[in-house]
Amino acid sequence: MPTKTLSFPNARHLNQLYCGRAENLALVERLLGVTLASREEWLKIDGDEAALARTESFFNFLNDGRTQGLGLRQPDFVKFLEAFARGEDAKLRALFAEPLVIATARRSIVPKTIGQKLYLQAIQANPVVFGIGPAGTGKTYLAMAAAISALLKNQVQKIVLARPAVEAGETLGFLPGDLREKILPYLRPLYDAMHDMLDREDVAKLMERGAIEIAPLAYMRGRTLSNCFAILDEAQNTTPEQMMMFLTRLGDESRMVITGDITQVDLPRAKQSGLAQAPKILGNIKGIEFHHFTGSDVVRHPLVQRIIEAYERHQNPAG
Repeated sequence: MPTKTLSFPNARHLNQLYCGRAENLALVERLLGVTLASREEWLKIDGDEAALARTESFFNFLNDGRTQGLGLRQPDFVKFLEAFARGEDAKLRALFAEPLVIATARRSIVPKTIGQKLYLQAIQANPVVFGIGPAGTGKTYLAMAAAISALLKNQVQKIVLARPAVEAGETLGFLPGDLREKILPYLRPLYDAMHDMLDREDVAKLMERGAIEIAPLAYMRGRTLSNCFAILDEAQNTTPEQMMMFLTRLGDESRMVITGDITQVDLPRAKQSGLAQAPKILGNIKGIEFHHFTGSDVVRHPLVQRIIEAYERHQNPAG
């Protein structure tokens, strides 16, 4: 029986390709019809010529992703393996055909998960993209990186960042201070992401000349956003009317990214979330892409992913 041995830089490198789970190697054996033996930095494959070639191709595919800096998660491994077993690997190869790097002034942003790369590819390919999913998946951060990169490359003339100013509407009157002081706490995550990618002096200059604008969602009403990269963050706290208002601001040569987590809606119970409703209304419109993140895309502390999964099990015990 033909045999092939694949070598990798070290045992840790190989271990990461199958998520460190021996049961994943057993799954490869079952679905691809081979016998595997793993020792330190090498993987021995036994099988007929076709199965051997398919298995070698599968591990080379995973290795290409790792080389690009992507962290392989268990759901990704199973999904990719099943695709290879069905002979559908050709369409997957486009995922790793080219590395994806978003350059900003202070750093280059590289997607850390398959979901993040698909999200960034969607942003590059579509005028309107929805990034929906749990905390810690990089929805807002990656959208901000794409926006700043587009601005630095003169692909757009300005960036507009919007957020519902308070959780259940936009009632700012009871908060102390002037308007800037009232809205700053709600816009702080946007500032934090921006300062991670641009020097503070550059941020101040860009905001002073209007190239970067951060404002409550209510301030978008009546405007047309042309030659602009617009981001609506925390969109789960918009009403359907607010969502439609924001989307219809889209002008010539502009792009929009709408982000949010539909499990974290802070609107009154009587009000429907515009983010939850949007896929039902806009799901079949060309140029609008919905990207759904899962717990496997969380790139914060490993406990965050487990917390999300625990809450999902509690809320859907039958699942």
